[in-house]
Amino acid sequence: MKSIRKMLEEREKKFLSPFAQLSSATRGRLKEERECDIRPAFQHDRDKIIHSKSFRRLKHKTQVFLTPSGDHYRTRLTHTLEVSQIARTLAKALNLNEDLTEAIALGHDLGHTPFGHAGEEILKEIYPEGFHHAAQSLRVVDLLEKDGQGLNLTFEVRDGIRKHSKGRGDVIPEEPDDLPCTNEGKLVRIADIIAYINHDIDDALRAGLIKAEDIPRECRRRLGKTHGQRIDSMVRDILEQAEDSEPLQIGLSEGVLEATVKLRDFLYERVYDLPEVHEDFIKSAKIIRELYAFFQERKEEFRKEAGEAFATEPVERGILDFIAGMTDRYAFKLYEKIFLPQPWLII
Repeated sequence: MKSIRKMLEEREKKFLSPFAQLSSATRGRLKEERECDIRPAFQHDRDKIIHSKSFRRLKHKTQVFLTPSGDHYRTRLTHTLEVSQIARTLAKALNLNEDLTEAIALGHDLGHTPFGHAGEEILKEIYPEGFHHAAQSLRVVDLLEKDGQGLNLTFEVRDGIRKHSKGRGDVIPEEPDDLPCTNEGKLVRIADIIAYINHDIDDALRAGLIKAEDIPRECRRRLGKTHGQRIDSMVRDILEQAEDSEPLQIGLSEGVLEATVKLRDFLYERVYDLPEVHEDFIKSAKIIRELYAFFQERKEEFRKEAGEAFATEPVERGILDFIAGMTDRYAFKLYEKIFLPQPWLII
């Protein structure tokens, strides 16, 4: 049978933009492996990520609201899917590589901690060498998945995962070393901020923490009054900036970028740092801090609980990896098992 992968690679060469990253031109993997006869390299990477345990755990990791009881609040998994959809829409419109775009988007938050950014902040504080979820996402795909074998992804996917993150930094950084090496990676970076700004506002409105009229007037005027209008405005602006540019320019116009950053600042001031939201994360930080201290003092208990997959040196690094990979509910249950009295079972 003729290699389907070869046929698909030839199709990419024929139809994709000259600014797209071709699967056949990948810089390769960390370890040599036989390529699939059916799937090009980036499609194979996407499938590896979707079938991973760390991807499945995202459904039980906090986005903004800690273990919400409502059915319609975002989790880290639904955030990831929204980033992927926005990035793929842009990639298709610009004739870039959708498989690469999707693989980066689906893998970009695999290293996120339980309890959202509060979990990240406490691990950054208690681990001497610091912690960052983007670097941890790369560590997950390189070292921790498949019981320590890693997923052995391509360079381009790994690069996009490592450089997706902004925090409150520049949406598109000026330093070339901080930018993904592919246009597909740049799309994911900008799709990430489009997704979380808009869905976090949507969730905050649903929770009654803010009202529609609280959103800055200039943002409503320039981007739109609804969730869908704002995303549409941002996506269309990116496509307009990219149109006829050579080399391809990925970014937002000055006015739309200013409104986007203002929305992000609004979220920090009116939602993320709100006492009703922040107090829950102070409590969750206590859970992470005490689990870390417990396992540091009782390393045999850690090895028994975590298993061989986290048997790294120094042990503190393995403890960090173990805690960072937990879902919210697993962290709750483990804390309860270790620190709270357990009811006697009468047989």
